Amino acid sequence: MNDQRQLPPAVADEQVTLNKRLEQIGWGLFLIMIGGIALVPDRQIPEGTWLIGAGLIMLGLNLARYINHLPLSSFTLVVGTLAIMMGASDFFGVELPFFPILLIVIGASILLKPLFERGPSTRP
Repeated sequence: MNDQRQLPPAVADEQVTLNKRLEQIGWGLFLIMIGGIALVPDRQIPEGTWLIGAGLIMLGLNLARYINHLPLSSFTLVVGTLAIMMGASDFFGVELPFFPILLIVIGASILLKPLFERGPSTRP
């Protein structure tokens, strides 16, 4: 017997539409950020600014998904976290070892993933 409860088709379609809309907003913000940064002379924009912005957009997208009860994207969580870390290291002029940090972030995401997954309801 399968304990997973299926969402009604209308709700599932609504969630797909909302997720697509959130992704479009994320891409729009990313392109606007890159265009805005490109308009400003290089010497006025600190190194790593675009990485911090991209990371914040990716993590913000997952926050919006979480708030709206949509599945999170492990990929954008990991890449967003790494982008913020690498951007902050550029911003502050600190050389961070990318590969060890990548391994730590991937390991942490594997450990934390079960905390954010929404399993089948246990209510009768």
